[in-house]
Amino acid sequence: MQKKRKRFFYFIPVFILAAIAVLSGVVMLLWNNVVTDVFNVKPIRFGQALGLFLLCKILFSSFRPGSPWAYRRSGPPWRSKLMDLSPEEREKFKQEWQRRTPDNPPQE
Repeated sequence: MQKKRKRFFYFIPVFILAAIAVLSGVVMLLWNNVVTDVFNVKPIRFGQALGLFLLCKILFSSFRPGSPWAYRRSGPPWRSKLMDLSPEEREKFKQEWQRRTPDNPPQE
């Protein structure tokens, strides 16, 4: 059982690199077949497609594990912490919040 599990972990980096290579190839093919005709630009090579793919991943996404929509479904991580507060802790939190934001008058 342990040997099978160890072999599986060796394939994870290989799988990740293969997925990045395939996705970069898709970016290159899409760029060269669509963008060159529409915007009259030069075709790109595989290395440039890899850089473009990584740049888009950094700018428009994150490297967090899991689904990119999981964060939107569950909400911000602090939301569950606030929802689990007892009434006394909530009141203390509200008072502290009012103390730290002097621009907002206390509401009753």
